[in-house]
Amino acid sequence: MSRAGRSQEEIRRRNLGELLRHVHLAGPVSRSELADRMGLNRSTIMALTAELSAAGLVSEQLPGDTGRAGRPSLVVRPERDRVHVLAFDVRVDRLVAARVALGGEILDRREAPRSRSGADLEDVVDVLSGFGRELRRGARPGSVCVGVGAAYCGMIRPADGTVRYGPYIGWVDQAFGIELGARLGLPVLVGNEAHLGALAERDRGVGRGFDNLIYLHGDVGVGGGIIVGGKLLDGDGGYGCELGHMMVNPYDGRPCMCGSRGCLEAEVGEHALIEAAGRAGELSGREGVRAVVEAAEAGDAAAAEALRRVGDWLGIGVANLINLFNPGMVIFGGMLRDVYPGSAAQVRRRVEANAMVISREQVRLRVSALGDDVTLIGAAELAFSRLLASPLEVLAEMRRRGAHRAAHRKRAAAL
Repeated sequence: MSRAGRSQEEIRRRNLGELLRHVHLAGPVSRSELADRMGLNRSTIMALTAELSAAGLVSEQLPGDTGRAGRPSLVVRPERDRVHVLAFDVRVDRLVAARVALGGEILDRREAPRSRSGADLEDVVDVLSGFGRELRRGARPGSVCVGVGAAYCGMIRPADGTVRYGPYIGWVDQAFGIELGARLGLPVLVGNEAHLGALAERDRGVGRGFDNLIYLHGDVGVGGGIIVGGKLLDGDGGYGCELGHMMVNPYDGRPCMCGSRGCLEAEVGEHALIEAAGRAGELSGREGVRAVVEAAEAGDAAAAEALRRVGDWLGIGVANLINLFNPGMVIFGGMLRDVYPGSAAQVRRRVEANAMVISREQVRLRVSALGDDVTLIGAAELAFSRLLASPLEVLAEMRRRGAHRAAHRKRAAAL
């Protein structure tokens, strides 16, 4: 194929992906609006939507009464019942799985508790692969699974989904993506939970419209995702934005699992809050954090002081990040979504005292709009990423895989 031919094919593939991305993220969109967003003429949009419709990725319908004269522009919708992904969220104390439709709707889900007893790769893969098989059996006949994505609470090697380091549980160089993919018979993409949370909030949450934002995710520790110029800042090996290990209290700081002292996550994480409230040994996990927050709201002085103390260290960390990156928004998710409202005054005081005026004057401090599903939604978007980059090719590949698995099962049943 000539260079010109390849170029035209690349342009077509990119335009198909971009159109599908608009429909996937925004929901039903008219042809005329797609033409405006993509800077293409209507005949090109019509040709692109025809290809995607023939493949079963979108459908076109007449809009309701627009109240306008003239021929209305057809509305393009994602085919939610015909295309889906599997999304997994591996948290410190919980495993979550979901089947998610093109368009982003969670169609079905499963959850199970996770023990904090140590390295548990085999147990995690057993539970998640079982959930995956259940979720696929519940899909509409003919629906195609076009990807699998997983969020993990640790440092991930993007190339193969290996967990290089998973604090609090003890995972070191665990081949999570490969093992899960082998059980499911599908390729699995794995991402750091906070990185995926940042992307989810940018695309579907409170960060929509912001090209520069910071997402802070609290679990037992604290993770982070930074988006600069619309792109995730992930570092040379994919291990960037470990915001929880930013030093905030180097002299008399609490010990951190990373081996240092006074890291942000050591000063504001689950253990710090619960111990400051005088409830160590009584409470743990997300329920323990919420119990402290609720006690503070009810007038418990120790719980209120714990929130103030955590808010002070959190504010120092946020002020540093504002000075470094000048974000338009800082978003608090996970456990920090519960903590921030009760410590917001202290966070803001620290920001006003320690962040430069010109950097802080436009920044918005917000809690996650996607709630407890933020990292699960991020995993789903990771799973959709291959389809959105090359819709027709990836759909054809996944259909071939499905047909191969069906034929293999049929032969096995006949033996």
